[in-house]
Amino acid sequence: MNEKIAIGVIGAHAQRGWARAVHLAALRDSHDFDIVAVASTDATQAAEAAEAWGAERSYGDAHALLADPAVEAVLIAVQLPKRDDLVAAAIAAGKHVYVEWPLALDAATAERYRDLAAAKGVQHAVGLQTRHHPAIRYLHELIAQGAVGDVLSASLHYSIGAAEEWSERYADLFDATKGVNHLAVVGGHAMDQFAHALGRLTALSGRLATRIPEVTITETGERLKVTSPDQILVHGVLESGAPASVHIMTGGPAGAGYRIEVQGRTGRLVLESADDSLVAPRYQLRKTTTGDTAVLPVPERFWTKGSDNPSPAANAGEVYRGFAAAIRTGAAHEPNFDTAIAVHRTQDAIRRSNESGASELVQPGEPEEDNGSL
Repeated sequence: MNEKIAIGVIGAHAQRGWARAVHLAALRDSHDFDIVAVASTDATQAAEAAEAWGAERSYGDAHALLADPAVEAVLIAVQLPKRDDLVAAAIAAGKHVYVEWPLALDAATAERYRDLAAAKGVQHAVGLQTRHHPAIRYLHELIAQGAVGDVLSASLHYSIGAAEEWSERYADLFDATKGVNHLAVVGGHAMDQFAHALGRLTALSGRLATRIPEVTITETGERLKVTSPDQILVHGVLESGAPASVHIMTGGPAGAGYRIEVQGRTGRLVLESADDSLVAPRYQLRKTTTGDTAVLPVPERFWTKGSDNPSPAANAGEVYRGFAAAIRTGAAHEPNFDTAIAVHRTQDAIRRSNESGASELVQPGEPEEDNGSL
Protein backbone atom coordinates (compact mmCIF):
# COMPACT_ATOMS: atom_id res chain seq x y z
CA MET A 1 0.00 0.00 0.00
CA ASN A 2 2.88 2.37 0.72
CA GLU A 3 4.85 1.50 -2.41
CA LYS A 4 4.95 4.18 -5.07
CA ILE A 5 2.77 3.79 -8.14
CA ALA A 6 4.76 3.42 -11.36
CA ILE A 7 3.66 6.15 -13.76
CA GLY A 8 4.55 6.80 -17.38
CA VAL A 9 4.35 10.23 -19.00
CA ILE A 10 3.11 10.62 -22.57
CA GLY A 11 4.10 14.01 -23.93
CA ALA A 12 7.18 14.56 -21.79
CA HIS A 13 9.67 17.12 -23.04
CA ALA A 14 13.20 17.85 -21.86
CA GLN A 15 13.27 21.64 -22.24
CA ARG A 16 9.77 23.14 -22.38
CA GLY A 17 6.05 22.71 -21.98
CA TRP A 18 3.34 22.72 -19.36
CA ALA A 19 4.07 19.11 -18.43
CA ARG A 20 7.71 19.89 -17.62
CA ALA A 21 6.90 23.05 -15.69
CA VAL A 22 4.01 21.67 -13.64
CA HIS A 23 3.73 17.87 -13.74
CA LEU A 24 7.44 17.17 -13.44
CA ALA A 25 7.65 19.30 -10.30
CA ALA A 26 4.50 17.74 -8.85
CA LEU A 27 5.62 14.18 -9.53
CA ARG A 28 9.13 14.74 -8.21
CA ASP A 29 7.62 15.96 -4.94
CA SER A 30 5.05 13.17 -4.82
CA HIS A 31 5.20 10.45 -2.18
CA ASP A 32 2.79 8.39 -4.27
CA PHE A 33 4.26 8.15 -7.78
CA ASP A 34 7.54 7.12 -9.39
CA ILE A 35 8.22 8.19 -12.99
CA VAL A 36 9.42 4.99 -14.67
CA ALA A 37 8.89 5.73 -18.37
CA VAL A 38 8.28 8.58 -20.79
CA ALA A 39 7.12 8.75 -24.39
CA SER A 40 7.52 11.49 -26.95
CA THR A 41 7.21 11.92 -30.69
CA ASP A 42 10.57 10.33 -31.56
CA ALA A 43 13.15 8.19 -29.82
CA THR A 44 15.83 10.87 -29.47
CA GLN A 45 13.46 13.40 -27.97
CA ALA A 46 12.08 10.72 -25.66
CA ALA A 47 15.58 9.79 -24.45
CA GLU A 48 16.30 13.44 -23.64
CA ALA A 49 13.01 13.68 -21.77
CA ALA A 50 13.77 10.51 -19.81
CA GLU A 51 17.00 12.07 -18.54
CA ALA A 52 15.21 15.28 -17.57
CA TRP A 53 12.33 13.43 -15.91
CA GLY A 54 14.49 10.79 -14.21
CA ALA A 55 12.78 7.89 -15.99
CA GLU A 56 14.39 4.50 -16.54
CA ARG A 57 12.87 3.92 -19.98
CA SER A 58 11.90 6.04 -22.96
CA TYR A 59 9.75 5.38 -26.00
CA GLY A 60 9.40 7.14 -29.33
CA ASP A 61 5.83 5.86 -29.56
CA ALA A 62 3.12 6.30 -26.94
CA HIS A 63 1.60 2.90 -27.62
CA ALA A 64 4.91 1.24 -26.78
CA LEU A 65 4.77 2.87 -23.35
CA LEU A 66 1.18 1.67 -22.92
CA ALA A 67 2.36 -1.87 -23.63
CA ASP A 68 4.98 -1.67 -20.86
CA PRO A 69 3.76 -4.02 -18.09
CA ALA A 70 5.70 -2.10 -15.43
CA VAL A 71 3.64 1.05 -16.02
CA GLU A 72 0.59 1.12 -13.73
CA ALA A 73 -0.66 4.63 -14.50
CA VAL A 74 -0.11 7.20 -17.23
CA LEU A 75 -0.18 10.95 -17.52
CA ILE A 76 -1.38 12.05 -20.96
CA ALA A 77 0.10 15.52 -21.37
CA VAL A 78 -0.32 15.69 -25.14
CA GLN A 79 -2.43 18.63 -26.31
CA LEU A 80 -5.98 17.64 -27.29
CA PRO A 81 -5.65 18.24 -31.08
CA LYS A 82 -2.63 15.91 -31.25
CA ARG A 83 -3.93 13.33 -28.80
CA ASP A 84 -5.85 11.13 -31.27
CA ASP A 85 -7.52 8.47 -29.10
CA LEU A 86 -4.72 7.93 -26.59
CA VAL A 87 -7.16 8.13 -23.68
CA ALA A 88 -9.15 5.15 -24.94
CA ALA A 89 -5.93 3.29 -25.75
CA ALA A 90 -4.58 3.85 -22.22
CA ILE A 91 -7.81 2.57 -20.70
CA ALA A 92 -7.82 -0.45 -23.01
CA ALA A 93 -4.28 -1.20 -21.83
CA GLY A 94 -5.56 -1.27 -18.24
CA LYS A 95 -3.66 1.83 -17.13
CA HIS A 96 -5.03 4.28 -14.61
CA VAL A 97 -5.05 7.59 -16.46
CA TYR A 98 -4.56 11.28 -15.66
CA VAL A 99 -5.42 13.48 -18.66
CA GLU A 100 -4.57 17.14 -19.08
CA TRP A 101 -7.48 19.51 -19.59
CA PRO A 102 -9.48 19.54 -21.83
CA LEU A 103 -10.41 15.87 -21.64
CA ALA A 104 -12.32 15.87 -24.94
CA LEU A 105 -14.01 17.96 -27.61
CA ASP A 106 -17.44 17.52 -26.04
CA ALA A 107 -19.39 15.89 -23.23
CA ALA A 108 -20.39 12.85 -25.30
CA THR A 109 -16.75 11.89 -25.87
CA ALA A 110 -15.90 12.51 -22.21
CA GLU A 111 -18.80 10.26 -21.21
CA ARG A 112 -17.47 7.53 -23.50
CA TYR A 113 -14.09 7.69 -21.76
CA ARG A 114 -15.74 7.54 -18.33
CA ASP A 115 -17.78 4.50 -19.32
CA LEU A 116 -14.74 2.75 -20.82
CA ALA A 117 -12.78 3.37 -17.61
CA ALA A 118 -15.62 2.02 -15.47
CA ALA A 119 -15.86 -1.13 -17.60
CA LYS A 120 -12.10 -1.68 -17.41
CA GLY A 121 -11.89 -0.90 -13.69
CA VAL A 122 -9.28 1.85 -13.98
CA GLN A 123 -9.19 5.12 -12.06
CA HIS A 124 -8.99 8.52 -13.72
CA ALA A 125 -8.07 12.15 -13.06
CA VAL A 126 -8.23 15.33 -15.11
CA GLY A 127 -6.11 18.49 -14.98
CA LEU A 128 -8.61 20.90 -13.41
CA GLN A 129 -6.33 21.54 -10.46
CA THR A 130 -7.44 25.10 -9.69
CA ARG A 131 -10.37 23.80 -7.62
CA HIS A 132 -7.67 22.63 -5.17
CA HIS A 133 -6.46 26.19 -4.58
CA PRO A 134 -6.68 26.74 -0.78
CA ALA A 135 -8.76 29.91 -1.18
CA ILE A 136 -11.30 28.10 -3.40
CA ARG A 137 -11.60 25.22 -0.94
CA TYR A 138 -12.08 27.70 1.91
CA LEU A 139 -14.74 29.58 -0.05
CA HIS A 140 -16.49 26.24 -0.69
CA GLU A 141 -16.54 25.52 3.04
CA LEU A 142 -17.79 28.98 4.02
CA ILE A 143 -20.71 28.79 1.59
CA ALA A 144 -21.57 25.22 2.62
CA GLN A 145 -21.59 26.26 6.28
CA GLY A 146 -23.84 29.25 5.61
CA ALA A 147 -21.27 31.92 6.48
CA VAL A 148 -23.34 34.53 4.61
CA GLY A 149 -26.70 32.80 4.87
CA ASP A 150 -28.66 31.66 1.86
CA VAL A 151 -26.91 32.60 -1.39
CA LEU A 152 -29.02 35.19 -3.19
CA SER A 153 -26.79 35.50 -6.27
CA ALA A 154 -23.21 35.03 -7.39
CA SER A 155 -20.89 36.20 -10.14
CA LEU A 156 -17.56 35.24 -11.67
CA HIS A 157 -15.50 37.79 -13.55
CA TYR A 158 -12.16 36.91 -15.10
CA SER A 159 -10.01 38.96 -17.45
CA ILE A 160 -6.59 38.20 -18.88
CA GLY A 161 -4.39 40.12 -21.28
CA ALA A 162 -3.42 38.41 -24.52
CA ALA A 163 -0.94 39.25 -27.25
CA GLU A 164 -1.95 39.46 -30.89
CA GLU A 165 1.25 37.78 -32.12
CA TRP A 166 1.75 34.09 -31.37
CA SER A 167 4.12 31.25 -32.19
CA GLU A 168 2.72 28.76 -34.69
CA ARG A 169 2.78 26.19 -31.86
CA TYR A 170 -0.32 27.93 -30.49
CA ALA A 171 -2.28 28.20 -33.74
CA ASP A 172 -4.87 25.66 -32.57
CA LEU A 173 -5.94 28.09 -29.85
CA PHE A 174 -7.63 30.23 -32.50
CA ASP A 175 -9.49 27.42 -34.28
CA ALA A 176 -12.95 26.82 -32.81
CA THR A 177 -12.91 23.18 -33.97
CA LYS A 178 -9.74 22.14 -32.11
CA GLY A 179 -11.12 22.22 -28.56
CA VAL A 180 -8.32 24.25 -26.96
CA ASN A 181 -9.75 27.75 -27.40
CA HIS A 182 -10.53 30.26 -24.65
CA LEU A 183 -13.97 28.81 -23.94
CA ALA A 184 -12.53 25.33 -23.49
CA VAL A 185 -9.35 26.14 -21.58
CA VAL A 186 -9.83 29.50 -19.84
CA GLY A 187 -13.55 28.89 -19.39
CA GLY A 188 -12.97 25.34 -18.20
CA HIS A 189 -10.55 26.25 -15.41
CA ALA A 190 -12.41 29.40 -14.35
CA MET A 191 -15.91 27.92 -14.33
CA ASP A 192 -14.90 24.67 -12.63
CA GLN A 193 -13.51 26.45 -9.58
CA PHE A 194 -16.62 28.66 -9.49
CA ALA A 195 -18.81 25.54 -9.64
CA HIS A 196 -16.76 23.80 -6.95
CA ALA A 197 -17.42 26.69 -4.58
CA LEU A 198 -21.07 27.36 -5.45
CA GLY A 199 -22.52 24.44 -7.37
CA ARG A 200 -23.05 24.07 -11.09
CA LEU A 201 -25.36 25.90 -13.44
CA THR A 202 -28.55 23.99 -14.21
CA ALA A 203 -29.79 26.39 -16.91
CA LEU A 204 -28.03 29.12 -18.81
CA SER A 205 -28.00 31.62 -21.62
CA GLY A 206 -24.61 32.07 -23.30
CA ARG A 207 -23.13 34.58 -25.71
CA LEU A 208 -19.76 34.24 -27.43
CA ALA A 209 -17.92 36.89 -29.40
CA THR A 210 -14.69 37.11 -31.38
CA ARG A 211 -13.52 40.71 -31.05
CA ILE A 212 -9.97 40.09 -32.31
CA PRO A 213 -10.57 38.56 -35.76
CA GLU A 214 -6.92 37.95 -36.71
CA VAL A 215 -3.58 37.26 -35.03
CA THR A 216 -0.04 37.23 -36.44
CA ILE A 217 2.10 34.08 -36.55
CA THR A 218 5.56 35.06 -35.31
CA GLU A 219 7.62 32.70 -37.44
CA THR A 220 6.04 33.62 -40.78
CA GLY A 221 4.26 36.93 -40.30
CA GLU A 222 1.09 35.26 -41.57
CA ARG A 223 -2.23 36.76 -40.50
CA LEU A 224 -4.30 33.92 -39.08
CA LYS A 225 -8.09 34.16 -39.05
CA VAL A 226 -9.56 33.61 -35.59
CA THR A 227 -12.73 31.50 -35.38
CA SER A 228 -12.72 30.89 -31.62
CA PRO A 229 -14.31 33.28 -29.08
CA ASP A 230 -12.32 35.69 -26.94
CA GLN A 231 -15.35 37.01 -25.01
CA ILE A 232 -17.63 34.68 -23.03
CA LEU A 233 -20.79 35.84 -21.28
CA VAL A 234 -23.13 33.50 -19.38
CA HIS A 235 -26.21 34.08 -17.25
CA GLY A 236 -27.92 31.22 -15.49
CA VAL A 237 -29.30 29.52 -12.40
CA LEU A 238 -27.24 27.52 -9.91
CA GLU A 239 -28.26 24.23 -8.32
CA SER A 240 -29.31 26.21 -5.24
CA GLY A 241 -31.74 28.26 -7.32
CA ALA A 242 -29.61 31.40 -7.06
CA PRO A 243 -29.02 33.36 -10.27
CA ALA A 244 -25.42 33.66 -11.40
CA SER A 245 -23.38 35.36 -14.09
CA VAL A 246 -20.01 34.63 -15.68
CA HIS A 247 -17.98 37.04 -17.78
CA ILE A 248 -14.63 35.91 -19.18
CA MET A 249 -12.61 38.43 -21.18
CA THR A 250 -9.35 37.81 -23.02
CA GLY A 251 -7.29 40.25 -25.05
CA GLY A 252 -5.72 43.65 -24.68
CA PRO A 253 -2.47 44.51 -22.91
CA ALA A 254 -3.47 43.49 -19.36
CA GLY A 255 -6.11 41.71 -17.35
CA ALA A 256 -7.40 42.11 -13.80
CA GLY A 257 -7.67 38.41 -12.99
CA TYR A 258 -10.49 36.89 -10.93
CA ARG A 259 -13.34 38.37 -8.95
CA ILE A 260 -15.89 35.99 -7.43
CA GLU A 261 -18.71 37.67 -5.54
CA VAL A 262 -21.30 35.86 -3.44
CA GLN A 263 -24.23 37.88 -2.16
CA GLY A 264 -25.89 36.20 0.83
CA ARG A 265 -28.81 37.10 3.08
CA THR A 266 -26.50 37.90 5.99
CA GLY A 267 -23.36 39.09 4.22
CA ARG A 268 -21.20 39.17 1.12
CA LEU A 269 -18.03 37.27 0.19
CA VAL A 270 -15.61 38.65 -2.40
CA LEU A 271 -12.63 36.63 -3.61
CA GLU A 272 -10.21 38.65 -5.74
CA SER A 273 -6.85 37.89 -7.26
CA ALA A 274 -3.85 40.18 -7.32
CA ASP A 275 -2.83 39.00 -10.81
CA ASP A 276 -4.37 37.47 -13.92
CA SER A 277 -2.90 33.98 -13.53
CA LEU A 278 -5.45 31.43 -14.73
CA VAL A 279 -4.46 28.45 -12.57
CA ALA A 280 -2.49 29.85 -9.62
CA PRO A 281 -3.74 33.35 -8.77
CA ARG A 282 -2.80 35.12 -5.53
CA TYR A 283 -6.18 35.41 -3.86
CA GLN A 284 -7.59 37.57 -1.07
CA LEU A 285 -10.98 36.82 0.50
CA ARG A 286 -13.13 39.49 2.14
CA LYS A 287 -16.38 39.21 4.05
CA THR A 288 -18.78 42.13 4.47
CA THR A 289 -21.64 42.35 6.91
CA THR A 290 -23.59 45.44 7.97
CA GLY A 291 -21.06 48.24 8.16
CA ASP A 292 -18.03 45.99 8.44
CA THR A 293 -15.56 44.44 5.99
CA ALA A 294 -12.84 42.03 7.09
CA VAL A 295 -10.13 40.08 5.29
CA LEU A 296 -10.48 36.34 5.93
CA PRO A 297 -7.08 34.62 5.96
CA VAL A 298 -7.16 31.08 4.60
CA PRO A 299 -6.81 28.68 7.57
CA GLU A 300 -3.65 26.60 7.59
CA ARG A 301 -5.61 23.36 7.24
CA PHE A 302 -6.24 24.34 3.61
CA TRP A 303 -2.67 25.33 2.78
CA THR A 304 -0.74 23.44 0.13
CA LYS A 305 3.05 23.21 0.26
CA GLY A 306 3.05 25.64 3.22
CA SER A 307 1.22 28.39 1.35
CA ASP A 308 -2.28 29.82 1.04
CA ASN A 309 -1.40 30.85 -2.53
CA PRO A 310 0.55 27.89 -3.94
CA SER A 311 2.04 27.29 -7.36
CA PRO A 312 0.30 25.43 -10.23
CA ALA A 313 2.58 22.47 -9.47
CA ALA A 314 1.43 22.37 -5.85
CA ASN A 315 -2.23 22.45 -6.85
CA ALA A 316 -1.55 19.71 -9.41
CA GLY A 317 0.13 17.78 -6.60
CA GLU A 318 -3.21 17.71 -4.81
CA VAL A 319 -4.78 16.12 -7.89
CA TYR A 320 -2.06 13.47 -7.84
CA ARG A 321 -2.72 12.85 -4.15
CA GLY A 322 -6.37 12.16 -4.88
CA PHE A 323 -5.52 10.12 -7.97
CA ALA A 324 -3.24 7.89 -5.90
CA ALA A 325 -5.92 7.46 -3.24
CA ALA A 326 -8.43 6.46 -5.93
CA ILE A 327 -6.01 3.87 -7.33
CA ARG A 328 -5.32 2.42 -3.88
CA THR A 329 -8.85 2.43 -2.49
CA GLY A 330 -11.13 2.38 -5.53
CA ALA A 331 -13.00 5.45 -4.21
CA ALA A 332 -13.37 8.27 -6.74
CA HIS A 333 -11.56 11.55 -6.10
CA GLU A 334 -12.29 14.73 -8.04
CA PRO A 335 -11.29 16.22 -10.37
CA ASN A 336 -11.84 13.15 -12.53
CA PHE A 337 -13.71 12.28 -15.71
CA ASP A 338 -17.05 12.97 -13.98
CA THR A 339 -15.79 16.49 -13.22
CA ALA A 340 -14.75 16.89 -16.84
CA ILE A 341 -18.14 15.69 -18.08
CA ALA A 342 -19.91 18.35 -16.01
CA VAL A 343 -17.65 21.09 -17.40
CA HIS A 344 -18.03 19.84 -20.98
CA ARG A 345 -21.82 19.72 -20.59
CA THR A 346 -21.82 23.34 -19.46
CA GLN A 347 -19.62 24.38 -22.37
CA ASP A 348 -21.76 22.45 -24.86
CA ALA A 349 -24.83 24.26 -23.50
CA ILE A 350 -23.10 27.64 -23.86
CA ARG A 351 -22.30 26.90 -27.51
CA ARG A 352 -25.84 25.72 -28.23
CA SER A 353 -27.33 28.78 -26.56
CA ASN A 354 -25.04 31.09 -28.49
CA GLU A 355 -26.08 29.46 -31.78
CA SER A 356 -29.81 29.39 -31.07
CA GLY A 357 -30.22 32.54 -28.98
CA ALA A 358 -32.30 30.50 -26.51
CA SER A 359 -31.68 29.39 -22.95
CA GLU A 360 -30.38 25.86 -22.41
CA LEU A 361 -30.81 23.31 -19.64
CA VAL A 362 -27.58 21.69 -18.45
CA GLN A 363 -27.77 17.95 -17.94
CA PRO A 364 -26.96 17.21 -14.29
CA GLY A 365 -23.80 15.31 -13.47
CA GLU A 366 -22.87 13.13 -10.53
CA PRO A 367 -22.96 15.11 -7.25
CA GLU A 368 -19.61 15.88 -5.68
CA GLU A 369 -18.83 13.84 -2.59
CA ASP A 370 -16.83 14.80 0.47
CA ASN A 371 -13.84 12.61 -0.32
CA GLY A 372 -11.18 14.45 1.59
CA SER A 373 -10.53 17.04 -1.13
CA LEU A 374 -11.52 19.84 1.25
